[in-house]
Order: sequence, then structure tokens, then C-alpha cells
Amino acid sequence: MRSLFQNFQNRKSGVIMPRQGGEIMKRREFLASLAAVAGAFPLAAKGQQSAMPVVAGLAAPAEATYTHHVAAIRQGLKEVGFTEGQDVRLEFRWADGHYDRLPALAADLVARKVDVIITMGGGPPIRAARAATSSIPIVFHLGADPVQMGLVASLNRPGGNITGVTLMTNSLEPKRLELLEKMVPAARSIGVLVNPANQSNAVQLRQLQELTQARQLGLVTVEASTAQQLEAAFIRAVEKQIDAMTILSDVFFTSNSSQIAELSERHRIPAIAHSREFATAGGLMSYGTNLTDAYRLAGAYAGRILKGEKPDSLPVIEPTRFDFVINLKTAKSLGLSVPPILLATADEVVE
Repeated sequence: MRSLFQNFQNRKSGVIMPRQGGEIMKRREFLASLAAVAGAFPLAAKGQQSAMPVVAGLAAPAEATYTHHVAAIRQGLKEVGFTEGQDVRLEFRWADGHYDRLPALAADLVARKVDVIITMGGGPPIRAARAATSSIPIVFHLGADPVQMGLVASLNRPGGNITGVTLMTNSLEPKRLELLEKMVPAARSIGVLVNPANQSNAVQLRQLQELTQARQLGLVTVEASTAQQLEAAFIRAVEKQIDAMTILSDVFFTSNSSQIAELSERHRIPAIAHSREFATAGGLMSYGTNLTDAYRLAGAYAGRILKGEKPDSLPVIEPTRFDFVINLKTAKSLGLSVPPILLATADEVVE
């Protein structure tokens, strides 16, 4: 190629160089050769692009509510040597809170032959991904116990094409109830906000029923899976005269943290949720796994799989970081005096 461009330069200067065998390169031959060389570059670039591995996200929530979690996935990939646009591509499919869209979105990713699927938003996207493929590796992000749900054989040896990060949300229900009792010691009737479209909520609800029964507390279930139903759920909670509320972990509730926080304050119902988004949006309290850190770990697992590790040999990661957030402004609005023990143990206080 170097001699080809040299001939071109010499021709510009009026010098015609002989080719092998003493033949003179004709102008038409030169241009044809140059076009062939130039045409090879886009083909090579296209080949490089198609060879770049693809990590896909199958997400139940709306994109706007998970931007910081997507950034955490990028960070996790980067920690194991993958930078988006350089040696990995990211593709996300968002269900916008409509669980019925997930099977089609999962099928689309499988048809595109992505290399790894990271599920975002609890059980529904995991079930959709699992139903769509038994060969593409799946890295889940789950609040419930994956063994209890039948997703993996065990935490240490998941088996099959699936592994990931469990937030063990179910095991945190006793702690959330304990914090709620300390904040509202006079509470005798506890409300629980449930999304009937989320199968995982049924597991949490059963545990709460056992907990409240053991404490001789009343438990009132209110359901919602749309914004309009949230309004009705809080009206029913007031009618049932509940003293405090716990909000089960669900991507719909997380995505609508601001509305739920506003409703709980308007109806003067002290509430606790699993995600810090609830407390920072104006809810009273939150206690749960650090979600950003969990998504970072999911991204790192996806990168390790791209490097050749198998999902069945990667143990399910259990949480090590938990966030307890109190909103003092909301507590004051509700007429609550925050016990010093809660202030001392809070990871974050919103004033």
C-alpha cells in the first residue's frame, strides 16, 4: 500500500514510476486500486463493531428512574476491564413498569444474540429472561431469595445459565418493622402496601403476617399497581385507621417514590420502604441494600462472564452494605419525635 501511495505522489509531481516488469501504471488502474484499498477500511471497521460483545439490560422500570443504576453497571464493567464503546456495547430494554411487555423485550434481546443479559427490577424480568433463553448468561438483580424462588440450585452453586446479586429483601422485613415500631411506638395497626402484579410480594406479605401476629399487631393489606390505585390504597388505609405503613419492595413503588411519599405525608401515615429514593423523595424512612453498589456488582459479574467465566461457577452475591435513611423534615411534619437511637444508627439524615 505504501508503494501505491508513493506512485500517487510521484504522479502528482510529474514523475511516472515503473511497475514490476517495466510496465507503466495507468491512471485508471491506479484509481481502481486506490478505491479497493479505501473500501476495505469500512468493512474492517464493521467487522470490529460486530465482534464487540453486547451486554443487555432487561428492565421492568422506566429508564428515567434508573439512570444512576445504569451508571453503576458501567462502573462494574469498567472495574473488570470493559469500557462502553471501546470493548463492550450496552443495550437496554425498558418496560416502563408494564410487566406484560417483558416477554417480548426478552425475546428481542435473544433474537439479537446478545452475550449477557442483566435483569433490573426484581422477579418479573428474571422470569421473562429465563423463559426466553437457557443458553445466554443471565445476571439477575433480585430482592427475594433466588433459591426459594427456584431460580438457582443454591447460592454457592447456582447451576444453569443464571447467577447474580440478591438483596435478600425478604429477610429485611423484620428489621423494617422493628424500625417502624421504634419510630411509632404507639402503633397497633400496621398497613402494608402490596403490588398484586408482583409474585415476590406474596412471599414478603406472608412473612409480615407472621411477624405482626407474633407481636400481636393488626395487619391491613392495601394493593396498587397503577398511579390511580395508589390514591385509592391510601384512602383505604385511612378508612382502616392504620397507624403506620411498610411498603414492600417493588420496582413500581420505587419508580413512584415521590407520589407515595406525598400520599403518606398528606394522609399522615408514617411509612418505611426498602429504597433510599423513598426517604430522599419525602418519605419518612427507608432501610435496604445499597442498590447502586448491587448494580455495580452485577456489572462486574457480566464482565467476568465476557472473559470466559460460567454463570454456574459464580456464586450468588449477598449484600454487605445497607442504608438506613431518616427524613427529619417529614418526621416533624407528621408530629413525630425521632428517638436518639435511630438518629445514631442512621446512615443518612435528610433535613
